[in-house]
Amino acid sequence: MFQTPEPTTTELTLSSPALLFPAISLLLLAYTNRFLALASLIRDLESKYRSTHDTSLRAQIENLRSRVVLIRNMQVAGVASLFFCVLCMLVLFVGWPLAGKILFATSLILMLASLGISLRELQISVGALNVQLQDLEERNEGSRDARER
Repeated sequence: MFQTPEPTTTELTLSSPALLFPAISLLLLAYTNRFLALASLIRDLESKYRSTHDTSLRAQIENLRSRVVLIRNMQVAGVASLFFCVLCMLVLFVGWPLAGKILFATSLILMLASLGISLRELQISVGALNVQLQDLEERNEGSRDARER
């Protein structure tokens, strides 16, 4: 009675790539916010480093430098994903479905690359926070030991 037709091939319509627009836009906004936060933090740390020459500050700045490079790569992959998504829609509009499928697949792969780089940047970020928290705990224990003497 209610039979669904079996799909023979995957149909790609103009609405399929359009579904990625909100996701890509939100990701790019999040990446930009990360970048701006890191840029501000780097400026603050650089100012403190110039006055104190603390080697731990220098190490933090180097860590942030690698994270900024990752964020730039995340943004590049995200923008390229959006570019291929729009190009896919144009190609589908013209009536070239095979080229549209290839471009859409490329867009998805670039989105995956962007998300993968984001995961790596997050791991580095958490690692840096753990080192800083451990340093804080060691300082607190050292000051507690000094008070007890």
